[in-house]
Order: sequence, then C-alpha cells, then structure tokens
Amino acid sequence: MILHDYWRSSAAFRVRIALRLKGLEPERRFVHLVRGEQRAPGYKALNPQGFVPMLEDGALRLTQSLAILEYLEETHPQPPLLPPEPAARAWVRALSLAVACDIHPLNNLRVLGHLKRELGADEDARNRWYAHWIHEGLAPVEAMLAARPGPGPFCLGAVPSMADACLVPQVFNARRYRVPLEPYPLIRAVTEACLALPAFDLAQPAKQPDAEA
Repeated sequence: MILHDYWRSSAAFRVRIALRLKGLEPERRFVHLVRGEQRAPGYKALNPQGFVPMLEDGALRLTQSLAILEYLEETHPQPPLLPPEPAARAWVRALSLAVACDIHPLNNLRVLGHLKRELGADEDARNRWYAHWIHEGLAPVEAMLAARPGPGPFCLGAVPSMADACLVPQVFNARRYRVPLEPYPLIRAVTEACLALPAFDLAQPAKQPDAEA
C-alpha cells in the first residue's frame, strides 16, 4: 500500500488519520503541491486529476479522500469508521460531506491561487474569503453537533468516526488562517478529544516527514 501525500493537504490529513486509526502504515510518497509536483507528467499519468491524496493498493489507484476512507472501511473494517446503525452511518456521512464538499473546495490551494493570480486578490482579501467560507460552513456543522443523535465526546459517540477524520483537518486549517473559533464550542471540544488520540496527533501536518518550517 502506497499513500501519495502532502503535509499541508487537509484531504491527505483525513486519510492519514483513518490509516492510523486502522493501524495501517503504507509507504509514503510525497507530492509537493506548492512546487507544482502534482502537475508533473509522471504523477498525472498515475492520477489525471493531479490531486493528493492518492492511495495505491496493489493494482488499484484510488483518489478522492472520502472514497479512500470508504475503501479502508470496507477492506479493514476494524476498528470501524462508521457506526453500525443505518441512521447513524448516514449522519456521520452527512457531516463528513458537509466538510469535504461544502467547506474545503472553496478554500483549497487551487482556489486561493486563482484568487491571487487571476483576480488580483491580495493577502487580506484572500484571508477574508477564507474566513467567510469557514464561518458559512462551520456554523451548520456546529448546529449538526448540537442536534446529533447521540452523545460525544467525538462527532458521534465514544469512538472517532469518518466525520472526526474530516472535521479535525478543517479546524486545523481554520486555526492556521487565524479564523476565530469561539462561536463553535462543540467543534472545539470534538477537536480536543480527537487530538488527545495518537492517531490524530501523529497525523498532524507538522509531524509529517515532508513538513516544512
């Protein structure tokens, strides 16, 4: 098993968390997104989208972080990333998608780069864009947690799930851009509970072999 990774990629961060929760240690190959290594012909031949993460498992080349999480869940079911009850599983998937589809795509490296290069947005304008979409996304997630169909301390229940693997990297990015998180006490509490676990702590960007100062 090979994971194509970049230390600051929040999508790759999700997969690193899931792999550690499952007790899996793939070979790591690093793709430096800022230097444009994802656009190199060799990598594009493997992954036409030119994104990370990409997971290779034998002949399989799998892209998209949530698809990878689902694959890991099906091929290595213990410990589970999804609860056993259908309604709870759907809720966990819904929160995961709220982060991965509604927040992250608006604030990823490609979008921020386009704002700078093509639209002339300076750093302050880009940071305001980032903060706006973080708040637009986290406010509903906080409401979902307030109405969740079960207790914590994680997104749902006493063990972390796919939803936690998606939420924690997004909170990390919000803190990196100094977005105030005081309005989201439940999100902060879930994040603290997760980061107390080695699987989350060791998956953090600064603790990756390709991390930069």
